[in-house]
Amino acid sequence: MPRGLIHSEKDDVCVATTDVKKGEEVLCAYLENNSKHEIIKTLDDVPLGHKIALRDIRQGEKVLKYGRPIGVATTNISKGQHVHIHNLKSIRWSK
Repeated sequence: MPRGLIHSEKDDVCVATTDVKKGEEVLCAYLENNSKHEIIKTLDDVPLGHKIALRDIRQGEKVLKYGRPIGVATTNISKGQHVHIHNLKSIRWSK
């Protein structure tokens, strides 16, 4: 059963639908194509509603969710790592 959702096939992150513990494998289902999925091994604890990196993201790269940029990585982020305010600067509220 999926424990994460990927909103768009362009996304760099999966949203946890339950609390996830470090080292767990999380099945992430695509909302646009429910026959497609990814299995991600988490590198951190990830709370419900927070994001998990689907790929390695370099510092300075834009991060996509809903197929659109939601922020810029403030540090290198590894596949499976928790993505949140500690390593992502929002561009939605920035000037």
